[in-house]
Amino acid sequence: MKAAVLQWFINFAVVIVLLSSITKAVDSSSCNSAEATIVPTKEDTQTMSLATKETTSKYEQDGEAAREIAKYLPYFPFKGIPRFYDIGGFLYEPLVFQRIVDIFVARYEEIGIDSIAGLDARGFILGPPIALALKKPFIMMRKKGKMPNSISSDSYKTEYGAREGMTIQKDKIKEGDRVLVIDDLVATGGTLSSAISLVKLCGGTVVECACVVELKMFIDPPADSGLPSRKKLFEELDHQEVPVWGLISEDVLTNEATLDKNYVDDGEEH
Repeated sequence: MKAAVLQWFINFAVVIVLLSSITKAVDSSSCNSAEATIVPTKEDTQTMSLATKETTSKYEQDGEAAREIAKYLPYFPFKGIPRFYDIGGFLYEPLVFQRIVDIFVARYEEIGIDSIAGLDARGFILGPPIALALKKPFIMMRKKGKMPNSISSDSYKTEYGAREGMTIQKDKIKEGDRVLVIDDLVATGGTLSSAISLVKLCGGTVVECACVVELKMFIDPPADSGLPSRKKLFEELDHQEVPVWGLISEDVLTNEATLDKNYVDDGEEH
């Protein structure tokens, strides 16, 4: 009897030791597993780095994406301007157009806006697909006499000459709204400045003015260059706090259009 009891205690002790060993092994395995998920591998680090680089490059003027898109923005001698950049090039290419929309959507999803105001007329092409993707209202800014129940900004100047003010419908922008102003190209900033004035008149704030193309030569040219200064214009109108962002600058727009021998510059004022 005593021998049986002694054997039972020995067996019980062995089981306890085995269970203890298994528990420690599981705990150790769990800790190591946790450490593996917290500390990224070299491959994980590289993947995250590439993802961050990709996101950043989308916002970078003249970055990799911008240089690819620039191939579809030919320039023509038009309206007496040696380099008139034609957005019809990328509009004809659905994948390129979609890429531009995706870049703008990513940028302004991160920044945060309440509505998008597009400028007559090419802002009407670019703004709506971006607004739809962001599920934000799209607002038209038109030339005078084109829509009812509107208010107007003062007249302004562009690289093409003097213009009457832009108009917007009175009930579209509310006090405190964060508005994105969008157009295809910014040069002297005259049209954009008119749009900014309208947003402010309605009580809104322009988060940014965004364009596919920004001609940097007009940002702040030397006084003796004879070129109008966008910086000076914005300061005169008290718009200097409004940032302007362009995806592509003239630095990478090198695609000269192939012209027919009978090509004529028949551009008209608009």
